[in-house]
Amino acid sequence: MSVKIRLQRHGKKGKPFYWVVAADARSKRDGKYLEKIGTYNPNTNPATIDLNLESAVQWLHNGAQPTDTARAILSYTGALLKHHLDGGIRKGALTQEQADAKLALWLETKAGKIDSKKLGLTTAQAEVKAKALKAEQDVNAKRLAAAAKAEADLIAANTPAPVEEEVTEVEASTEEEAPAAEENNEETQA
Repeated sequence: MSVKIRLQRHGKKGKPFYWVVAADARSKRDGKYLEKIGTYNPNTNPATIDLNLESAVQWLHNGAQPTDTARAILSYTGALLKHHLDGGIRKGALTQEQADAKLALWLETKAGKIDSKKLGLTTAQAEVKAKALKAEQDVNAKRLAAAAKAEADLIAANTPAPVEEEVTEVEASTEEEAPAAEENNEETQA
């Protein structure tokens, strides 16, 4: 029986969530599996991987072949490195303490890289949020200035001005034009 370490899809449409499983190569993608080794969530940034390192290494020792994506996940978590170091211990090239020290150093540097990426992402998100807030404040300030100007113009337009003489001249000119308009109407009717 050929065993594969592969991903089994769960989650809803557009939001995948995967289980990392050891399964018979002939079984369906989401079908029967031998052991659940861990989980993989690509929806988060960086992707969340929870893997039982010892179980994954044990399956690799037993001859399980990972798929391409599962190999990338195993490499990311250090399972392939541990498998490689265990091979060196069996051959006598390394002692158990040396292998454990190398694995611990690698895991520590990997954790540092992941933390720096998370810090960079949160810093970038904070910068984007600050820029958006500044732009919104600028727009609000312009709106308040425009509203204040419009209100001042409205108040200036509603204040009474001493223009009574001009109004009487306008009324007098309309009175003179009115009889002329009546004469034009009489001519057109005739």
